[in-house]
Amino acid sequence: MVNAHSHAFQRGLRGRVERAAPGDDFWSWRDAMYRLAGSLDPDGMRALALDCYREMAAAGYGAVGEFHYVHHRSDGRPYDDPSAMAKAVAEAAVEAGLRVVLLPAAYARAGWDGGDLPPTPAQRRFADPDVEAFLERVDALRRWAADRPGVSVGVAAHSPRACPAGWLEAIAAHSERHGLVRHVHAAEQPREVAEARAEHGCTPIELLERTGFLGPRAAVVHGLHVTDGDIALMAERGATLVACPTTEGNLGDGFLPAQAYADAGVPLAIGSDSQVRVDPFEEARELETGARRERGRRDALIAACGGDLWSALARNGAACLGLDEAPPPIRVDLDRPELAGVEPADLPAALVTAASAAVVARRSIAMASGDGPPHPPGSSGR
Repeated sequence: MVNAHSHAFQRGLRGRVERAAPGDDFWSWRDAMYRLAGSLDPDGMRALALDCYREMAAAGYGAVGEFHYVHHRSDGRPYDDPSAMAKAVAEAAVEAGLRVVLLPAAYARAGWDGGDLPPTPAQRRFADPDVEAFLERVDALRRWAADRPGVSVGVAAHSPRACPAGWLEAIAAHSERHGLVRHVHAAEQPREVAEARAEHGCTPIELLERTGFLGPRAAVVHGLHVTDGDIALMAERGATLVACPTTEGNLGDGFLPAQAYADAGVPLAIGSDSQVRVDPFEEARELETGARRERGRRDALIAACGGDLWSALARNGAACLGLDEAPPPIRVDLDRPELAGVEPADLPAALVTAASAAVVARRSIAMASGDGPPHPPGSSGR
């Protein structure tokens, strides 16, 4: 499987943010995330990322898109190597045996309230003084990655809330000029949609269209609070929707209209996002069951994919990260209770509806590092 959206460092929040107080929501969770981000240096970032990526490799992921926005020192000053934090993440992924696509994310402001709000103290290490400085750092990171097997670089805008329209335009143009994939968080929270309407008179997805950000190279992460028109725009422009069901449920973000996206022809991929769980089987299952609930029917995403949703999600994830192909197949243990007795023809559907990361044969970790040949889907890990 391809993990198309990850914030590896957020694995450090696991458990500690679950003592929810009255009124706790996405925005109070974000404060806890800021505190964790503020505590990290390159060594701490690498250590957290390595733990996270090893867990991904063991769970059946073979490639990851790392949406990286913790760039600078906690006071906002660049490190001596301005890309030190991104390089630490990339090196951890390679050590864990994953193919990694770094997606350095632009961050300009805290939001808009009649004018641009400057980054808060907690956001200073995410932010660059202007979009030109950000893109220069992206290009330096691309040069560094050019001779490192298993590492490539795209580009991201953190969100329409954190990036003014001019930044979105510049990032989209840079992406097209250099053939880079581009990702963005959008329409995750109702407040975000309301602020986009107040500032721009349109939805976040409409703003992405207006600024040239949507297109075949673009991936929109979350896309929960959208209109039929938003979905039609994404389909028309060939953008991918990256869903992160376990995170979206954990944060109380809302419900993804997955079947509406699929019916419109929008490619769907998955990501582990905040790492509250690292299990691609669970992400795929939540995506499928959510689509069934959406329409009150059982013929949902699996049916639309001819019974093999897993492979469709892997292909779409690889495409939206600019990878030529999906990672090698994983080995699964057919003696695990989740899969015992499943007929071979039913295995693709069972992987999504019944399995968990526990079915992945542990030898797949060694395979990801290049030890031994890949095995065909469904071969036993015994």
